[in-house]
Amino acid sequence: MSNFTHLHVHSQYSILDGATKVPALVKKAKELGMTSIALTDHGVMYGIKKFFNTAKSEGIKPIMGIETYIAPTSRHIKKTEKGKKPSYHLILLAKNHEGYKNLLKLATLASTEGFYYRPRIDKEILEQYSNGLIVSSACLGGELSQYIMNGEIDIAIETAKWYKKVFGEDYYIELMLHPPSEFNPNPSTYNKQKQVNEQLKQIAKQLDIKCIATNDIHYLKKSDAYAHNVLINLNTKSTDDDESNMAYSGQEYLKSLDEMLELFPDFPEAVYNTQEVADKVEDFDIN
Repeated sequence: MSNFTHLHVHSQYSILDGATKVPALVKKAKELGMTSIALTDHGVMYGIKKFFNTAKSEGIKPIMGIETYIAPTSRHIKKTEKGKKPSYHLILLAKNHEGYKNLLKLATLASTEGFYYRPRIDKEILEQYSNGLIVSSACLGGELSQYIMNGEIDIAIETAKWYKKVFGEDYYIELMLHPPSEFNPNPSTYNKQKQVNEQLKQIAKQLDIKCIATNDIHYLKKSDAYAHNVLINLNTKSTDDDESNMAYSGQEYLKSLDEMLELFPDFPEAVYNTQEVADKVEDFDIN
């Protein structure tokens, strides 16, 4: 039995970005000895029903979630402010049935009120519908990581303070590492992740926030990287010869506990903390 749970997982319902069918995700997690897995598609929850039913039938705990987009200021502002992105990434997980209902509400408001390039929420409605949610800071596209890469450490700290104030011990700082591979030997993203991770760990220590280690899953097996790249080519209207298209490392697959521990040999607690998150999630029905 694994003491690790994947909490940052995309399926085919992350349209033109995820390349894995929901049943295959669940079955692979079970093969790896895992007892739970999350689904966090980009901006939508289209696959949640199938995910829930499949996981239950396989004896796996389903963790319903979403990788939402959060506006830098208000969801009602439909323009990009100078020096800011139109949105940041953020992982939201349902801890209980109330949290699940709040996820549905936030996903709906993101599309009906906050849509600008992508469905977006903001801190106002996130705080309003915060009950029953577990939150983590997401990838390099997350708010904390973006501030760190821009050298705005003080703003990153204040942002983490806000999330801790709202979510308490249900707020986690997320660490990722995607080393270069045969598919994409460019170390640029990996180097950024290492630099950002060091700063994130310092912020976590300073504010007494736990870290979790995740893998940004977009396909099932390592060998699926090439097929996934075809999907990205369709999405971005680019080709394999376009070096700017190589945003994915070839490491965005469903890794085992051992593979995750190899990525974080000096910080295994971040790997094991994912199981703490999974254990917090209550058993509830959505049917």
